[in-house]
Amino acid sequence: MAARQRFTDSDTADEAVRATCDDATTCKRFASSKSYWKDPYIQYFVRSVGERKAPEINRGYYARVQGVNHLLDAFIRKAECDCQVVNLGAGLDTTFWRLKDENLMPRKFFEVDFPTIVARKIHNIKTKPPLSKPIIETHSTDSLLLDSHCLDSDRYCIVGADLRDISSMDEKLKKFQLNPELPTLFLSECVLVYMTPSQSSNLLHWAAETFHTAMFINYEQKERFLKTGWEQADALDMMTVYSILPQDDVARIERLEFLDEKELLQQLLQHYSICWATKDKLNLGNAQLMFLLHCRNANYCVNVP
Repeated sequence: MAARQRFTDSDTADEAVRATCDDATTCKRFASSKSYWKDPYIQYFVRSVGERKAPEINRGYYARVQGVNHLLDAFIRKAECDCQVVNLGAGLDTTFWRLKDENLMPRKFFEVDFPTIVARKIHNIKTKPPLSKPIIETHSTDSLLLDSHCLDSDRYCIVGADLRDISSMDEKLKKFQLNPELPTLFLSECVLVYMTPSQSSNLLHWAAETFHTAMFINYEQKERFLKTGWEQADALDMMTVYSILPQDDVARIERLEFLDEKELLQQLLQHYSICWATKDKLNLGNAQLMFLLHCRNANYCVNVP
């Protein structure tokens, strides 16, 4: 895999990071088109399925998407939906629409990304009724805010901001009713690795200091959390996650495409991990136990061919 390029002050480096949004969305679009999971909304952000992806890449994305979803869903259920979600570096993610369809909406769902990416996403939402209708359905007043770099409704908010500028991001989020008193889940699938250690530490410290009951899901690293104010941090490599996902569904996706060299998939999954860190003033419970129980008890009806 290509070496990851970290944030610097140059526009070229930022553009390289923004390009990862398209890479990830294209891979998810292809995998969902092959029925690895159901995502009826991603087609409105990426029209073409694109070039064929190797089976091990598709299975890797399956493990990543389902692992993050299980952690997210377990947190929301434990909080009985009286919580908020902040997706940092959200890109063209479709989680809001999935949660709405599954009647698992938090009190409010926030997304933050570069203003240029936010502008693209908002344009798609404005011009695609299947995207805009669910937002309108969850909005109760006439004051929906929608411009080129910001969307704010009762239950969904997209903010254009630079994650390296903590004070500006914090000001924008609080302007749109981000509530430090609510249990808060942060999603950051592949963001921290593109930041310098000091930049990512500042972001983690802000989240730990601002929210007394919170969980931070990260697809890369564990070590920095305990140094930035989080009470507990755990991680599972993606091979372990793959093995504890609902096995009926794992068997289903393994029948979708023939995988010649299973060792390649094992090497790929062992290279990555899902990490989560928690602060738990409201005693929501052990996050790893919530995750394991949610996987074990999931009646995973994916409704795909």
